[in-house]
Amino acid sequence: MRSQPHVLGIVLAGGEGKRLYPLTVDRAKPAVPFGGAYRLIDFVLSNLVNAGYERICVLTQYKSHSLDRHISQTWWTSGFHGEYITPVPAQQRLGPRWYTGSADAIFQSMNLITDEQPEYIVVFGADHVYRMDPSQMVDAHIESGADVTVAGIRVPRAEAFAFGCIDSDASGRITRFLEKPADPPGTPDDPDSTFASMGNYVFTTEALVEALRADAADSDSDHDMGGDIIPAFVERDTAYVYDFKDNEVPGATERDKGYWRDVGTLDAFYEAHMDLVSVHPIFNLYNGRWPIRGETHNLPPAKFVQGGVAEDSVVGSGCIISAGTVRNSVLSSNVIVEDGAIVEGSVLMPGVRVGKGAVVRRAILDKNVVVGDGEQLGVDPDSDRERFSVSAGGVVTVGKGIRV
Repeated sequence: MRSQPHVLGIVLAGGEGKRLYPLTVDRAKPAVPFGGAYRLIDFVLSNLVNAGYERICVLTQYKSHSLDRHISQTWWTSGFHGEYITPVPAQQRLGPRWYTGSADAIFQSMNLITDEQPEYIVVFGADHVYRMDPSQMVDAHIESGADVTVAGIRVPRAEAFAFGCIDSDASGRITRFLEKPADPPGTPDDPDSTFASMGNYVFTTEALVEALRADAADSDSDHDMGGDIIPAFVERDTAYVYDFKDNEVPGATERDKGYWRDVGTLDAFYEAHMDLVSVHPIFNLYNGRWPIRGETHNLPPAKFVQGGVAEDSVVGSGCIISAGTVRNSVLSSNVIVEDGAIVEGSVLMPGVRVGKGAVVRRAILDKNVVVGDGEQLGVDPDSDRERFSVSAGGVVTVGKGIRV
């Protein structure tokens, strides 16, 4: 049995997440709460840790306080075997400037690589919802002899124009890397599907360091991993694609195998929550063989009193539903739904209060929002648009701490 390769995990978590406004007014996108008990960054960190990779640097920049605090409180390690999961802010090591792109973020943090001296570097994004065993991708990378391996998920070719797209030959070698092309390429075995980049990469360390230095010296570069670094490897014929459908996650069901969601918009964020609440969910949070680790709250169990009910919903700890009705919704911790209130098809983040007789439909309520007695959200679209953000799909979103 061969020993584990020496792998350093780098998670790119500096995203501003403008399309998730107002959820990102006060926090970085990877710190946005998700699924009742998690933050978006918990999915990538869980995947890396479950795969045995426990030396992880999380590169942060934009409004990172809540993200830093979450990592320190939820993802602390003993360090007994040299393991660490640590946020790394922009340190201006190369001068008085912030990161100018995802590649520049790694280049400015080169000390992390020189200190650790890994054989391979796993560079993953921080804001997607999925399960994956990264060790299988690392094994495929080593076997291929590539300088970089890019995770690709198969999407219908007609919809692939919204993604960075991968054109590859039958061996998996990437021949073109196209950013949101008008005419996406098919895969070698299916002309109606396209490999979309998942934003997850495995690099051979020496090759990545060389590429980052060359990119930093190029004044015409945008210093972006997907836009500049990967195409440079493609030009040298040393980039390969890893087919996400080949990834076997322990405990996965046929229904949620290969699930991956980019939750970069309010509608996508909302729909990903709705994937959680059915009897046989499209994405199963309850896979004990590949757990998603999240925040632990020192709170009592959820309570339902005076006929309060929740149907087809996820209800977090500390919630009290008193003579109210919750349907097809995700409630985070410490949410209170009072007498006669109705919550349907909604996402309620920690500390939300829904007053007596209030109605909340197709809405996202950020932390500590209070909906007053008798108020209505998601009922009158015109009224909602006058007061709050309403997505293209009609989802009403109320920002953190607002009283309705």
